[in-house]
Amino acid sequence: MQELLDRKKGLHRKILIVDDEFIEREMLGNMLDSFYEVVYAEDGEEALEIIKKEKSKFSLIILDLHMPKLDGYGLLEILHSNAELRRIPVIVLTSEKEAEVKSLKLGASDFITKPYEVPEVIQARVMHSIELAERSVIIHETERDELTGLFHREFFFEYGRMLDEQNENAPMDAVVIDVNRFHIINELYGREFGDSVLKTLGESIHRFVNKNGGLACRSESNCFYVYIPHQDNLCEFLPTQMEKLGKLFEEPKVTIRVGAYSDDGSNADMEHRFDCARLACARISKSYESSWGFYSAKLHDMELHSEHLIHDMDKALSEKQFKVFYQPKYNIEGDKPRLCSAEALIRWFHPEYGMISPGEFISLFEEKGLIHKLDRYVWNEAAHQVKEWKEKYNVTVPVSVNVSRVDVFNPLLGDMLDGIIKDSGINHEDLLLEITESAYTDNSQQIIDTVTALRDRGFKIEMDDFGSGYSSLNMLTSLPIDALKLDMKFIRNICVNEKDSALVEIMIRISDLLEVPIIAEGVETKEQAELLKGIGCEIIQGYYFSKPVPGEEFEKFIEA
Repeated sequence: MQELLDRKKGLHRKILIVDDEFIEREMLGNMLDSFYEVVYAEDGEEALEIIKKEKSKFSLIILDLHMPKLDGYGLLEILHSNAELRRIPVIVLTSEKEAEVKSLKLGASDFITKPYEVPEVIQARVMHSIELAERSVIIHETERDELTGLFHREFFFEYGRMLDEQNENAPMDAVVIDVNRFHIINELYGREFGDSVLKTLGESIHRFVNKNGGLACRSESNCFYVYIPHQDNLCEFLPTQMEKLGKLFEEPKVTIRVGAYSDDGSNADMEHRFDCARLACARISKSYESSWGFYSAKLHDMELHSEHLIHDMDKALSEKQFKVFYQPKYNIEGDKPRLCSAEALIRWFHPEYGMISPGEFISLFEEKGLIHKLDRYVWNEAAHQVKEWKEKYNVTVPVSVNVSRVDVFNPLLGDMLDGIIKDSGINHEDLLLEITESAYTDNSQQIIDTVTALRDRGFKIEMDDFGSGYSSLNMLTSLPIDALKLDMKFIRNICVNEKDSALVEIMIRISDLLEVPIIAEGVETKEQAELLKGIGCEIIQGYYFSKPVPGEEFEKFIEA
């Protein structure tokens, strides 16, 4: 009865016998064909063709070492170097004891000696090798990411701790690799392409770890961790590796950020090293070029400074340490520039650190999920300033305020803004809402729904940093917006670079097509202002008219 069960158990498994001797092949086949589906090959080349065609179907390969064309050693090398073929266990046929060591190094799982042992012993060896391999596959699938073949995060840290213990905390470096704007890649080129990027990157990291030692994992969707033996010249070594990675994605261009913690002899635990490497990675802007950074004492001081700012935020809000400055926007369509609105910009006057640039705290508050508190503060301050100017001068100067990504996804956003409008006693169109172009690509339909609802309430919407994101023309035609605001980097060189000038002109034509005004920010010179006016730009903002100033100083523009 047991024998019958064993026969049924083996019937779904397929094995390949590779031997150039017909009689040897037949003898082995007769011992095994009652338990398995048996396929034969006369040499290594024929076997390789069969394996490539049906690699997922074979449970075992029985391989003779001495054959014409491609011998057993050569085939073993090929199988062992291929991640997909490596999973198939190989039993080597040999009568030479010295061949066993070489075969084991090339990945053989067991041996059958010639002349053959009794059939029961061979059957047991075959079954044992197959079951071991199947158990290994189950473990591999549990501990490894299916797409990239790298470890899952939990197994990565467990094996990393074991590695540290076994090597008595030998110096190790931690490297974090992050694919820039991965959600945009998925949206523009499809999830299948996004998966291929991750798989290619994972395979490259796997080869790197195999060559240099260490471990690697896919920590999150588009983030990888690499734990490698310490490199004294990591600052030279890392850019070289990044250049190799960059060549994998020439078209369309995919860029990465790499943050690294170089072992400093402090015996920091593995988790701390990766916390530091992740911080170094996060500090790198998501530019259009691959870039890298190291965790350092300076970065440590910056981290402590950031923690102080986060800790002080609520107190700063209650004490009004944050001051709203205003930068005028002028309509330049007529003979004389006419003040038409302003932009609210925040400054922090800290009692200990003095005036803190928004570049220091805006991104920090966004990262920590605190930006909505600051936004609400600015909205209130700006709305009451509009009311104050209205009462003092009997004119309305609309003020544009930033609406962060986190605000856009808040279902209570409309009610919150309505409350501010009612409390300050101004109109909806007096508070202009700026939403960055990149926010529109995060979840375009939800953004469209939110912005449509805000416009239905009477608010006007400006798309900020137009040209810096990934909007398609098709998306633009469906977006409910009232103005496009050009990213200042396009303005910087328009008087000296014909391409920049032509690009700005194209964007102005797009705004004409959409029947909305275009606002150019970052205008610093008379030449820039005149060129923009000549190509049809309606509104400009920048140091040419004024830097951002406090509300009371802004009044000189209203009086003028």
